Amino acid sequence: MARFDELYNAILRGKAQEAHAATVTALAAGAAPMELIQDSMVPAMDEVGRLFEAEEYFVPDLLLAGRAMKSGMELIKPLLSASGQKMSVRVVIGTVKGDLHDIGKNIVASMLEGSGFEVIDLGTDVSPEKFVAAVEQKKPQVVCMSALLTVTMPAMKLTIDALKTAGVRDQVLILVGGAPVNQHYAKEIGADGYCENAGGASGLVKNLLAGAR
Repeated sequence: MARFDELYNAILRGKAQEAHAATVTALAAGAAPMELIQDSMVPAMDEVGRLFEAEEYFVPDLLLAGRAMKSGMELIKPLLSASGQKMSVRVVIGTVKGDLHDIGKNIVASMLEGSGFEVIDLGTDVSPEKFVAAVEQKKPQVVCMSALLTVTMPAMKLTIDALKTAGVRDQVLILVGGAPVNQHYAKEIGADGYCENAGGASGLVKNLLAGAR
């Protein structure tokens, strides 16, 4: 079990107010911000992902756990910035041009943040140019793209092509996902990985990063 059990359990059960209160209590007791992330938040979100894979948790459970985790992160982020500490990996995520769906993207963002990654969420209807600008300015290691409509899937390839044209494609790992996307399409457009569901996103990122090192 995680060291800070109240925070761990609050996230696991999707209780945002309890997670916020537990974070306040732990910080007041002298817990280091990064320690809370590594010892409580990451293990809790890993367990949420495992339960989702085992079909014991469902999409609403992921959303609630993500919200609970964020309620604690809102307190921790300013402390990390003030101390000069940074997350080890930065991820840029967004739903591609022409697509306004964000539930799946938001769940993936929460799972990644809960796994200890710094997540920059570009939102929905993100143009290839905006992805390129984010890579150039934010210097992420990973780019995640989501599409929920078949008609917006081509925007993924357009974005990868734009990253190539800008000369930054080789600087990042690219992951794609969404209801109409599959492994074959991901390979066809030159993505580095494909995730079938949000619960497995953080594990896929970790595996790809480990392989890239």
